[in-house]
Amino acid sequence: MDYTYSDIAKMIDHSLLNPTLTDQQLEQGCRLAVEYDVASVCILPHYLKRCAEILKSSTVAASTTIGFPHGGHTTAIKAAEAEQALRDGGQELDMVVNISKVLSGDWDYVRSDLGAVIDLTHKHGQRVKVIFENCYLNDDQKVRLCEICAALGADWVKTSTGYGTGGATIEDLKLMRAHCPARVQVKAAGGVRDLDKLLEVRAIGVTRVGATRTAEILDECKRRLANVT
Repeated sequence: MDYTYSDIAKMIDHSLLNPTLTDQQLEQGCRLAVEYDVASVCILPHYLKRCAEILKSSTVAASTTIGFPHGGHTTAIKAAEAEQALRDGGQELDMVVNISKVLSGDWDYVRSDLGAVIDLTHKHGQRVKVIFENCYLNDDQKVRLCEICAALGADWVKTSTGYGTGGATIEDLKLMRAHCPARVQVKAAGGVRDLDKLLEVRAIGVTRVGATRTAEILDECKRRLANVT
């Protein structure tokens, strides 16, 4: 095996973004993330403050979404969301691009929109993932977004919200890795449902994945590592 349990666990952002999750389920999800020692919990914004409290004594980061899931919020609202998230203890913010503006080719707007949240978050010493929602974009648009994110100093580029018409594909992940400098990490979201898929994307340079089946993935990881002789 060319990995440890920690290598795999610290690739996982445990996703708690389904709008039907109850307070009890959100609380349980945060505690599961601590138990499995994942990278972060990405949680519904209204529960972020409580999430940060639960994670405080752990090595798991508290994260939430900005402009989710369609990216169509005004820049001022995205910045306000980011301010609130940072006050609530957010350490990583997953921000959706304005998909409409990307498809319209209004790159100045896209750059300004992303820059407002990235700059604000970095001033607070925290990090930003930029969600492309690749299922709606062509390759030229994806490459342009990679270039803009690199210029603005985004910490990650991310394939999808998990709520579009498609999730992460190997082709998109390779494209994003190829067109971002090494300092910009790549996150796969939507479709990483087992350990084999996680290992497949890890092999092409992905450093984070969004997952709801965290326990199943990491239980399988433990099982395989235990069977190594």
